[in-house]
Amino acid sequence: MKKFLRKAENVLTLPALSFLLAFLISGVLIALSDSRVLKLASHPGKFLTTAGATIGNAYLALFQGSIFDINLARAHGLAQGFYPLSDTIVTATPLILTGLSVALAFKSGLFNIGAQGQFIFGAIGASYIGFHYDLPIGAHVLLALIGGALCGAFWGGIVGLLKAKTGAHEVIVTIMMNYIAGFFILWILKTKAFLRPGRIDPMAPEVGNNARLPHLFGPNLRIHAGIFVALLAALFIWWLLARTTVGFKFRAVGANAAAAKTAGISVAFVITSTMALCGALAGLGGATHLLGSEYALTADIGGSFGFDAITVALLGRAKPGGTVAAALLFGALRTGGRTMQSNTGTPLDIVLVIQALIVLFIAAPTLVRYLFRIKNIQSGAALESKGWNG
Repeated sequence: MKKFLRKAENVLTLPALSFLLAFLISGVLIALSDSRVLKLASHPGKFLTTAGATIGNAYLALFQGSIFDINLARAHGLAQGFYPLSDTIVTATPLILTGLSVALAFKSGLFNIGAQGQFIFGAIGASYIGFHYDLPIGAHVLLALIGGALCGAFWGGIVGLLKAKTGAHEVIVTIMMNYIAGFFILWILKTKAFLRPGRIDPMAPEVGNNARLPHLFGPNLRIHAGIFVALLAALFIWWLLARTTVGFKFRAVGANAAAAKTAGISVAFVITSTMALCGALAGLGGATHLLGSEYALTADIGGSFGFDAITVALLGRAKPGGTVAAALLFGALRTGGRTMQSNTGTPLDIVLVIQALIVLFIAAPTLVRYLFRIKNIQSGAALESKGWNG
């Protein structure tokens, strides 16, 4: 038990202090971006009081927009007060899946920049199955999810195959594949197979009701069954890496490809299968996003999910559990940031600053230990080197 508590302390202390530093620095920026605060610069007492109130109101709005809104609860009941939390989870669901696709690549010594393109292909596959076929409830949504995962796996597998057979660098290839996917969806939405009848703007028909992921708590809350898909995917990746021979091969190649090859592991197989599985995860993210909240394929369906996934995976230290937590944090910042901007006038860019500062401090544990004069807390990398890889 003591060993477990010591491990938990080492793992959680630095991230918690990183969050604290990020919010403190962002609070200063929030105060300085308010003209009312700056006008009181010559009155130290009023300046500090107004600055504190401005920061407090901004973070209160961030909480109300991402977790619980007391005003909604008073007007429509306690359950409706958690609408912001449901919105946060909906935003985090595709981030979990795309983050896992990047994290798995990290574990195999690869850098999957192509989650964006794989996400788009997953959404395309899920959309076509969702509106083109009319299947029984349950079977339809399952087939659409599988179709999205397969389309993403196909797009990611191309990268793995090129890397394994020709030595093409996966970073360059995935960047190019993102461009191809972005232009491909623009073209396909103008074809007869995808263009919605009676429309000239690029938009596919909505998926059928049987293909939509069910809402968990009624139509008034956006949270849908896609969160279970994401959590099951995270559990599967943990099991794959920690409990299976294939996962051991993935980690062995990621640690030292030359040594793994000498030990008899097929590096080409690991690279190809890893990228295909990464693509399947990102494609599943696109499918859940489409079937759970968007329902119709559009040119901007991908948003920035694939690129945010890189930050989520880095923040989660490329671990399934950490990736889930990081995605929920980013989902809360994204949804709460809109409320913070509308309620207090705080620029939405502040949310991006918070995200960047958190990643900065997580990536620089030595700086955090120096600022807080901590000598007995080890970084995540040091813990992993001593066997804390669970």
